[in-house]
Amino acid sequence: MAVAEHYTYRVHWSPEDEAYIGTVAELPSLSWIAEDQAEAFAGIRDLAAETVADLRANHETPPEALADREYSGKFVVRVPPETHRLLVIQAAEQNVSLNRLAASRLVRA
Repeated sequence: MAVAEHYTYRVHWSPEDEAYIGTVAELPSLSWIAEDQAEAFAGIRDLAAETVADLRANHETPPEALADREYSGKFVVRVPPETHRLLVIQAAEQNVSLNRLAASRLVRA
């Protein structure tokens, strides 16, 4: 069961709108604009809760919160062969596995 309180919210400044924009990762079509960060957060949080309630009222399943999902820790990334070779060389030079090198680079990103 989706819980809007567990959703992933973000508030950022929009120079084009000269205001703060609140968004929710699980419901990417939603946004809330406000002049204050706290208002943008409260607005998007309330809008997400209303959307979840509407979905349920219409017997639709709201998206599961990203925070509530289970993750395997595995995913596949395709890169050009030249990049693969370069990464293998760098991993060997650092005496680490290719997986450890890639994971450390992702953490820093």
